[in-house]
Amino acid sequence: MNELAARKCKPCEGGTAPLTHTQAQQLLGQLSSAWVLTENAHAIRREFAFRDFYRTMSFVNSLAHIANIEDHHPDLEVGYNYCRVTFTTHAIRGLSENDFVCAAKVDLIPLS
Repeated sequence: MNELAARKCKPCEGGTAPLTHTQAQQLLGQLSSAWVLTENAHAIRREFAFRDFYRTMSFVNSLAHIANIEDHHPDLEVGYNYCRVTFTTHAIRGLSENDFVCAAKVDLIPLS
């Protein structure tokens, strides 16, 4: 498990500054290379592909469990054999460390 995945999300209030592009790039380097930083550096995204709906939903349920425990919830686009995950911190209209902590935990979900 990497350092980010070992951390816990911290409550994030409005008024906190979002991460800078440089800070986001540094944290992005600790995630799977499949995660991408959006052009405006306000979110990170990753697309997952699966063989069938059952595996897609198993992944989504695992991800939902992580989001619930961390109290930090991504935006999801889900279809028969894919799931697109976007993390951003809505309260600050940008990225926080919480987004990277959760992404690191999602990276640990076994994909089959």
